[in-house]
Amino acid sequence: MKFKRILLKLSGESLMGGQAYGIDPQRLADYASQISEAAKKGAQIAIVIGGGNIFRGLSGTAKGFDRVTGDQMGMLATVINSLALGSALTRAGVPNHVMTSIRMEPIGEYYSSQKAIGYLEAGEVVIVSGGTSNPFFTTDTASALRGVELKADVMLKGTRVDGVYTADPEKDPSATKFKEISFEDVLERKLRVMDLTAITLCMENKLPIYVFDMDTFGNLDKVLDGDEIGTLVY
Repeated sequence: MKFKRILLKLSGESLMGGQAYGIDPQRLADYASQISEAAKKGAQIAIVIGGGNIFRGLSGTAKGFDRVTGDQMGMLATVINSLALGSALTRAGVPNHVMTSIRMEPIGEYYSSQKAIGYLEAGEVVIVSGGTSNPFFTTDTASALRGVELKADVMLKGTRVDGVYTADPEKDPSATKFKEISFEDVLERKLRVMDLTAITLCMENKLPIYVFDMDTFGNLDKVLDGDEIGTLVY
């Protein structure tokens, strides 16, 4: 297995599957199944999931919400998704803990990196919800922060795109894919891998990012086996 401890960043939008919004039960089950297989291999897995399938703070701001309030609503959306994923993992027989960066017991346990590491070392999946608990920060930044705190070997960014391209492949058919690319090149080319705060945090703390297509069943297993199906940002 190529990586021992991973921070898996999942897209809230991907949870919609073929729906216009909300959570697609089949997509949720597929994610739980892939994570279950990774856990059986012995991977220590921490997860941060976005909330864009329910509510995005920036979209709310555009519709008239105060930015702080909008971001707080987005944080709560990540908690809903995390609870859904935790429930799906439980059904799949995977022991897990949903932790929240904002106090809201008994919905989830208040996040502590020491406790989270203890759960990971005990073979449990840890899902950290609520973003950073602060407005103006994305779940990308929350993923980078948790990855650094939990001493992950890598951040696996599971998206609907199979890596990092010279341009958006959904808009530009001539875009070409990178096998690997440095943090400096990502910043210089202004590639939208993650937001600048997340990229900088990973770069300064030497946390590599591996971008891959999580929506194709079995790809998480391939990444852990070392198959080069995505893009390494280092």
